Amino acid sequence: MLYLIIAILILALVFGPQAWVRSEMARHATDRPDLQGTGGELARHLLDRFQLNWVKVETTATGGDHYDPQARAIRLSPDNHDGRSITAVAVAAHEVGHAIQHAQGSVLFAWRTALARFLIIFDKVAMVVLITAPLVMAVTHVPALALMQAGIAIAMLGVGLVVHLVTLPLELDASFGKALPILSGDGYLHAKDLPAARGVLRAAAFTYVAGALVGLLNFLRILRIIR
Repeated sequence: MLYLIIAILILALVFGPQAWVRSEMARHATDRPDLQGTGGELARHLLDRFQLNWVKVETTATGGDHYDPQARAIRLSPDNHDGRSITAVAVAAHEVGHAIQHAQGSVLFAWRTALARFLIIFDKVAMVVLITAPLVMAVTHVPALALMQAGIAIAMLGVGLVVHLVTLPLELDASFGKALPILSGDGYLHAKDLPAARGVLRAAAFTYVAGALVGLLNFLRILRIIR
């Protein structure tokens, strides 16, 4: 019973934030005809206002809402690109915040981008190293070599956790250092809508925290298998 309770608590800790993020986004996604424009229109307006004319605004069916620094493009889901809601407006402003970070030459942003570029490769190589470790030990009869492979794989998988840790302050800055001051101080939203926008921006920032917790769970599961 104790193990069951611990397992439930771990699952709640890992998947609870994801459920909260989805709930917060959905709660404020109701169409609001009184808003000045759609999420896509606001993103384009803000980019032009901050003289980031070269940054494109596109819709995406996969990958979620994000700013792609290589393509110089803000990609929004159809609901947020074409929607006229608090969620659409806040998410669009959040992604513009990332484009501003990039334009300002944020060192943390550059570091995160560089790490993320190799993350997929690291994950694939790490899994290959892990899978082949027993085979290498069977062929060479050198347990130390298999342990070294496992250590290398763990280190490579750990890069993903580092990326998420670096990402959190960037996400918080995009939401509360960039997007919220723009939406509140420049009159894009009425004062009565700011609490809802703040909730959406908080969810947008912690999307990566939810992802990091899932990554941590997978990381711990792999460590248990190795042990």
